[in-house]
Amino acid sequence: MIDPTSLPIAGILSQLQDVLARHLIVLLSAEPGAGKTTQVPLALRKEPWLGHKKIIMLEPRRLAARAAARRMSWLLDEPVGLTVGYRTRLDTKVSSTTRVEVVTEGILTRMLQYDPSLNEYGLVIFDEFHERSLQADLGLALTLKTQSLFRKDLRVLVMSATLDTRTLAQQLQPVPVVTCEGKMFPVETRYLGPLEQRNFSTQLTKAIHRLLLTEPGNLLVFLPGAGKIRRLEQCLSSLPLPPQTMIVPLYGDLSSQAQDQAILPPPPGWRKIVLSTNIAESSLTIEGIRIVLDTGLMRIPRFDPRSGMSRLTTINISQASAEQRRGRAGRTEPGLCVRCWDEAAQRTLATRTPPEILQADLTSLALELGVWGVKDASDLSWPDPPPTGALAQARQLLRFLGALDKEGRVTEHGRKMSHLPIHPRLAHMVLQGTTMKLGALACDVAAVFSEQDFLKGTTAQSQTDLRSRMEEYNRQAGRNTGSGVIQRIRQISQTWQQHLGLVAQPGPYTPFNQDAIGMLLALAYPDRIAQRQSDGSRRYKMANGRLARFHQPDPLEHEEYLVIRRSGRNPTRFPHLSGRAYSSGRSL
Repeated sequence: MIDPTSLPIAGILSQLQDVLARHLIVLLSAEPGAGKTTQVPLALRKEPWLGHKKIIMLEPRRLAARAAARRMSWLLDEPVGLTVGYRTRLDTKVSSTTRVEVVTEGILTRMLQYDPSLNEYGLVIFDEFHERSLQADLGLALTLKTQSLFRKDLRVLVMSATLDTRTLAQQLQPVPVVTCEGKMFPVETRYLGPLEQRNFSTQLTKAIHRLLLTEPGNLLVFLPGAGKIRRLEQCLSSLPLPPQTMIVPLYGDLSSQAQDQAILPPPPGWRKIVLSTNIAESSLTIEGIRIVLDTGLMRIPRFDPRSGMSRLTTINISQASAEQRRGRAGRTEPGLCVRCWDEAAQRTLATRTPPEILQADLTSLALELGVWGVKDASDLSWPDPPPTGALAQARQLLRFLGALDKEGRVTEHGRKMSHLPIHPRLAHMVLQGTTMKLGALACDVAAVFSEQDFLKGTTAQSQTDLRSRMEEYNRQAGRNTGSGVIQRIRQISQTWQQHLGLVAQPGPYTPFNQDAIGMLLALAYPDRIAQRQSDGSRRYKMANGRLARFHQPDPLEHEEYLVIRRSGRNPTRFPHLSGRAYSSGRSL
């Protein structure tokens, strides 16, 4: 373990303490590896201005939140939940003695809705703010409003490694910026050249094999999604790798135990290959990485206002992200970064990844603003304000779902929807399903939507009909030996059922009413109820006016009505209903 006193952040902690004593809002720019995530909260927890109040620190991901809390607790020689604890979805470790709470971003929004004054807290820290997630932007905007309305003593610290702090300081208001230079070992950069999509995994496998034979140390591979990770893992598993080499995936939908295995050091004498999404790009230290192999790709959600649908899109990373990833190789010793593009392409990369708020589905944000009582988003201080068109479309959907009234005020139904940590469409489905005596099934459907990887290797994986996927879940959930993903789905569903006052089913499950799935989906996606066209073209016209078509023969193509949850992206070719386009084939 690294000595905390040797970290670069140690040299500016006294300056940061002095600035925070005199200012309510402070920006901290600290390069990767400086130690800001674990050292700053510990250094500030006994400041006089904090009094008896606590520190809450936001992390962009649950894995980073748990890891930060564990590391700080280790430094204090305490168990997690004593002085330092964390709150994430389905996992909380805090106590009456906790002074520092590390939470995921959605948790802060919930806390602000329940207590707009944040009475128990004296400092809110936004860590890794450069990622500019939708929830981080919303959390900052609401926290600043809380500060101006209720808490003149509440302090806000925004921390980042690659954020343009000067621009952010001007967007919010003139605020002081504290800067900490990083301490990184030299990292050699090599350019492998672009990968061919049809040979993506094969080329990466060969590159990894060469690196294992010619370079010492553990290897971190950045990939654009869980699908690419699984395929590369299969390719590597078929190779005669050097002895005592372990392959570990790392992405958001993995269980906590699997994620922990990826970030902890390998057993003595072993080498580790970590196959990761951009979850490992920042706010998370993976022990012992010396080599980084970067595909230069990432997957982000993009909302199409024309179709009213979001889709995951693979894009090139920004220059800032490339440097973040490169820095992972130089944390503890001189390292190597191999980039799967050329030097000319490096110069064409965007400087930074656009904030999520500019291209995301804003339905959840619109509901949170409604609960807060904000009718005009310009009343809040945003790093980047939400686009007016996307926000108006989100509010229109919420009115359609009964969450907002005609004047834009949140309804009682909307408040109940906001209490469920899921997309408003699914929250509406769960609440309405409960009144129809279908609450348990609705919770199962919503939970299955939240965890889509459990179908890996099953016949239901390629099915367009949601009923097939629910049948597969029903079959696996009835086993006591269900996979970790299945157990997580059950836990999510049962948590929601308990919240709704339902008796959660302990299992084994019994066959469900297949016809009810179509009714539930219609509640969540009333604008995507589709009627089959009579021209024999396998085309369906949705209630929102868009067209969809099966490009391949499918058992559902003869159904008179479908509910189309998600479809392909090219409206001129009539998006086909792929394995990601969940539908229910019963007439509604």
